[in-house]
Amino acid sequence: MIRNYTDIKIFTGNAHPKLANDIANELEVQLGKSEVIKFSDGEISVKIDEKVRGADVFIIQPTSAPVNEHLMELLIMTDAMKRASAGRITAVIPYYAYARQDRKTRARDPISAKLVADLIEVAGIDRVLIMDLHCAQIQGFFNIPVDHLVGMPILTKYYLEKFGIEMKDVVAVSPDLGSVGRVRAFATKLDVPLAIIDKRRPKANVSEIMNIIGEIKGKRVILIDDMIDTAGTICNAANALKERGATNVYACCTHGVLSGPALERIEKSVIEELVILDTISMENKPKLNIIKEISIAPIFADAIRRIHEDLSISKLFN
Repeated sequence: MIRNYTDIKIFTGNAHPKLANDIANELEVQLGKSEVIKFSDGEISVKIDEKVRGADVFIIQPTSAPVNEHLMELLIMTDAMKRASAGRITAVIPYYAYARQDRKTRARDPISAKLVADLIEVAGIDRVLIMDLHCAQIQGFFNIPVDHLVGMPILTKYYLEKFGIEMKDVVAVSPDLGSVGRVRAFATKLDVPLAIIDKRRPKANVSEIMNIIGEIKGKRVILIDDMIDTAGTICNAANALKERGATNVYACCTHGVLSGPALERIEKSVIEELVILDTISMENKPKLNIIKEISIAPIFADAIRRIHEDLSISKLFN
């Protein structure tokens, strides 16, 4: 039984109130009283309706779409907490925006992921709790502690329960070369073979399947990625696997960004089930029967409890 905290405060912006409420329930605390609204010109206004002086404050706010609005909510809430003399402020950012802009690929490119890290620090945040950064090295952009949780154990647990001992014809598939490390860890945990899709991307959000490395004919395949945005890559990969003899195609990811034509593409694809973690709110998106959400509230609640009590959370990284 988790003890009833008196000095821990859980607050949320408008990005994912349901997740914040689920985390608060796991910790057996009340969600902090606050209000985040917009003026008619679009400016964000924050009102904190309870005492936070000396408190250990956790702000739950994935920086999902609308990205800039939710990022500003986080920064302004932090400023409000700082000016109200909060003891420590931890930003709980299950989904970190701009993570794909982590390096210069052309002359005069920005490194937006670093800029966001700087903004977070300047606002007064003392610690960051995050899940499955698109590029793990982004942790080094911060000069404050970063706790980087991973979603893979949650996903592997789901498939171990789904397939049980019937794993002989299952293959874990990486949709590109960049995801091989993640998928290898998934395959090792399930004790199944690994296959890799080698693709060429002519331009952003457009991918072309080139080759499949590994045996997938007559197999049930699971495509694994850290995020699915417009779903072009995952759907093209699924179709290619089916054309080359896969009997069933499943897919999973940590972050279901699902922007633009994603839901339409997924619905029309050969994917039988897409499993996502609820790092991003799906509340205002159309519901698809093939999409299954799994809650991250228990692991984040455990991490928050451990941070608050100054306990190690390293076991949650695996």
